[in-house]
Amino acid sequence: MAGSELQNSQNAQIDGNTLAAKSLSLFGATHMFGVVGIPVTSLANRAVQLGVRFIAFHNEQSAGYAASAYGYLTGKPGILLTVSGPGCVHGLAGLSNGMINTWPIVMISGSCDQKDFGRGDFQELDQVEAVKPFSKFAVKAKDITEVPKCVAQVLERAVSGRPGGCYLDLPTDVLHQTISVSEAEKLLKEAEIAKETVTQGGIVNSDIDKAVSLLKEAKKPLIVFGKGAAYARAEGELKKLVESTGIPFLPTPMGKGLLPDTHPLAATAARSLAIGQCDVALVVGARLNWLLHFGEPPKWSKDVKFVLVDVCKEEIELRKPHLGLVGDAKKVLEMINKEIKDEPFCLGKNHPWVEAIWKKMKDNVSKMEVQLAKDVVPFNFMTPMRIIRDAILGVGSPAPILVSEGANTMDVGRAVLVQTEPRCRLDAGTWGTMGVGLGYCIAAAIACPERLVVAVEGDSGFGFSAVEVETLVRYQLPVVVIVFNNGGVYGGDRRNPEEIAGPFKDDPAPTSFVPGAAYHKLMEAFRGKGYLVGTPDELKSALSESFAARKPAVINVTIDPYAGAESGRMQHKN
Repeated sequence: MAGSELQNSQNAQIDGNTLAAKSLSLFGATHMFGVVGIPVTSLANRAVQLGVRFIAFHNEQSAGYAASAYGYLTGKPGILLTVSGPGCVHGLAGLSNGMINTWPIVMISGSCDQKDFGRGDFQELDQVEAVKPFSKFAVKAKDITEVPKCVAQVLERAVSGRPGGCYLDLPTDVLHQTISVSEAEKLLKEAEIAKETVTQGGIVNSDIDKAVSLLKEAKKPLIVFGKGAAYARAEGELKKLVESTGIPFLPTPMGKGLLPDTHPLAATAARSLAIGQCDVALVVGARLNWLLHFGEPPKWSKDVKFVLVDVCKEEIELRKPHLGLVGDAKKVLEMINKEIKDEPFCLGKNHPWVEAIWKKMKDNVSKMEVQLAKDVVPFNFMTPMRIIRDAILGVGSPAPILVSEGANTMDVGRAVLVQTEPRCRLDAGTWGTMGVGLGYCIAAAIACPERLVVAVEGDSGFGFSAVEVETLVRYQLPVVVIVFNNGGVYGGDRRNPEEIAGPFKDDPAPTSFVPGAAYHKLMEAFRGKGYLVGTPDELKSALSESFAARKPAVINVTIDPYAGAESGRMQHKN
């Protein structure tokens, strides 16, 4: 009887939805973000049954941003599930965001029935072609027997080499096809055995020697690191390198926290001096793109020698540094530290370069603290940012994850808010993407459930995905969203009188929103907690209560609409 039951179970049929879900579960997926509908609802349900947590969003764009941030925070591919056609197109925002930031993300989309493609089928689109400019690898499972192999491929390739976006297309007919349980198990085993592993080429020891010699002989060395070093979990090796050599360091915005902003060798507050005068710069997990002024004069010295550490050979070839080291940031730093241990050197706190940076940093911080000490009401950006900084620091460890987006809000926050722990800052990133805030908040709360998540958002950035506060409430995530409400993009109507002309001159300015918008009421509509604040005491009270509760909340902070500058620090681009 038992043998008969076993035979029957092996002959039982499963469909493509179940096989895809089994593949995801077997190959390590634990979370999925997305919007369900035709033809992927059953896939989501099957995945949940197999232990994959599905976080359902209102919009694929926000779900995609969540998946990309999840990939960064965990080192595992964030998985985005979308419906066909327009759902796939909406998901491109998250897929491309992952590619540009080099975070692992896999977008899985249903697609129309293969036999009806080209005939105007429901939500028809050549999705594989559509995603190619925004992904490193795209594949379609054309038959149910290809599903396990394709799932394994996209998950592996998303994290191999330079991380990025991969795409899997699952046609409706494939999801509806069936095979026996025994055949499914055989396909899963074959896919697991055949999983690709990409190994990095070894770094030549002589190149490590050259890098160490350059640092040792430099008069004004600088260590620069970015979110690539954060992704590689290189904070321990960075700390060892900085503290054994006494070399000042400069993090990019999302590199902040790998070493605390309060570290005595932090050069963030003396950034212009540090990059303008350094003669050797060891750049780890950061690209010499617009965020670092392309490594070119006048921001950098024309004589600076770059030692560039990057996982991608093509990136090093593009930037043409004095010396390139291709490899994982943590592993390369381990080799550098080992070489230095054999022949140690240290600048010392009385070294002229260290003293110059320390003095400039102290001067700049003192000037900023004078501005921060003032209680300005109606609020400017500095007063509430100081109160938020102190509240976040008051939480202690584990430190909250800060999500920051906006123009002035993000710029001021980058200077004022203090990062003390790794991977605790998420912002607009390499692409300067607005609208990432709520998706990033949800990803952070899912990936790091032990941490409070605090979003500091401009009202424009918040508006992109504001309805996702319902998602916060639905899953009861410990997220506090602080909205700097100044009535519009940059701060409402900033036009000169001569600009207010033409037949539609009485319309609101292109930068204006409804004055005094009650964003806190939106959260209350979904039974979350909302606060409206306009004074220091009101803000302190709201932060204290919401941080202690660790429940979804929106704090609507009324800001003077004339505070801040148009385009923040990017005025020259607008």
